Amino acid sequence: MNQNLDPNLLKGNLDFILLTILEEGEMYGLEIIQEAQIRTNGYFDFKEGSLYPALHRLTQAGLLTSEFRESDLGGPRRKYYTLTQKGQHSLAKKRSDWKQFSSAIDQLKGAR
Repeated sequence: MNQNLDPNLLKGNLDFILLTILEEGEMYGLEIIQEAQIRTNGYFDFKEGSLYPALHRLTQAGLLTSEFRESDLGGPRRKYYTLTQKGQHSLAKKRSDWKQFSSAIDQLKGAR
């Protein structure tokens, strides 16, 4: 994770970030980490200690499903995560909330 990033910002937006990444399709943990790095030019560099508890919590909330699968390369099984319909609805709500929040912040910046 970017050293300059306020941990509270990440904590408050981790669900939104993960749901957004998984909107593209099913992925396993390392793929999610790599995708976050690629899409943000390395700004988000999740560690397993923060990623997997969040994925578990989202799965428990019914926003994701998970399924173990054998590796194509004969390695250990991987746990794939997929966005559910409830997760899609939650993501749409989070996007709407973010747009409103971002707009309000922009208005504050312009008020000077």
